[in-house]
Amino acid sequence: MKSLTTTDFKFPQQSKVYHGKVRDVYFIGEKLVMVATDRISAFDVILPKGIPYKGQILNQIASIFLDATTDICPNWELATPDPMVTVGIACKGYPVEMIVRGYLCGSAWRAYKNGVREICGVKIPDGMKENQKFPQPIITPTTKAEIGEHDADISKEEIFAKGLISKEEYAVLEKYTLDLFQRGTEMAARRGLILVDTKYEFGTHNGTIYLMDEIHTPDSSRYFYAQDYEAHFANNEPQKQLSKEFVREWLMDNGFQGKTGQQVPEMTDAIVEGISARYMELFEQITGEKFQKATNENLTERIEQNISKFLTSN
Repeated sequence: MKSLTTTDFKFPQQSKVYHGKVRDVYFIGEKLVMVATDRISAFDVILPKGIPYKGQILNQIASIFLDATTDICPNWELATPDPMVTVGIACKGYPVEMIVRGYLCGSAWRAYKNGVREICGVKIPDGMKENQKFPQPIITPTTKAEIGEHDADISKEEIFAKGLISKEEYAVLEKYTLDLFQRGTEMAARRGLILVDTKYEFGTHNGTIYLMDEIHTPDSSRYFYAQDYEAHFANNEPQKQLSKEFVREWLMDNGFQGKTGQQVPEMTDAIVEGISARYMELFEQITGEKFQKATNENLTERIEQNISKFLTSN
């Protein structure tokens, strides 16, 4: 199986390109062309091998959820001219990601079990258990890190004090975040899933606030299986989940958490194929649709041709 890990396109009117952890973003006039590569990252580190079909899977899941939430807030998506590409409005992104949590797990649980009772200015009550549902979802923002740096927790008060976002704009982001999370929760429930936590990114264009980037994908979100949740929780057992957490767990089991001096464990062909298969499973479980593999030959040429064709006709 082939994977796409790098792109270096040159389109007419292209002003710049940004290579993120897993996406390559081309700025063309007032449009963004976002290529969802097969790169995979964990603990803010790009792993050495790509995962076949991962980019297609994430791009198509995001498109489904963007289309399903346009009544809540405007989003940046204009078209998906290729299974691995979204073309959208070039927004000026806010320097903060909106993390919303419905349950105590992941990094929040790791901090909680070490005695932390306040995350990003949000107080967490004593006596909670791992994977326990919060009385209502909480928002725990993080700064948007530069390449090679780690995202950092930040409170609403610190955001205001640093002048990162105005109070008026933040109120809009909060409302959008909670409403999007509610919609995602409802859509997940119809698939027998619980949307546990996720992140949203927002930006502005011509004075309008837009939802940006991917939403409700297994890279940006965590899902539990609803059917087994109560039994696992009552027995203090790990939840069966749909997310990228299985990759993080494999890395941690092999002594890697992104810390200085640690080495990424060997990614054998079997490991890579196994991760790819899990992503296909995630797609089908989350969307209820059969995953249709796009042609995997000459990926770079296919993507470049599809983008060029769209740009020429639009």
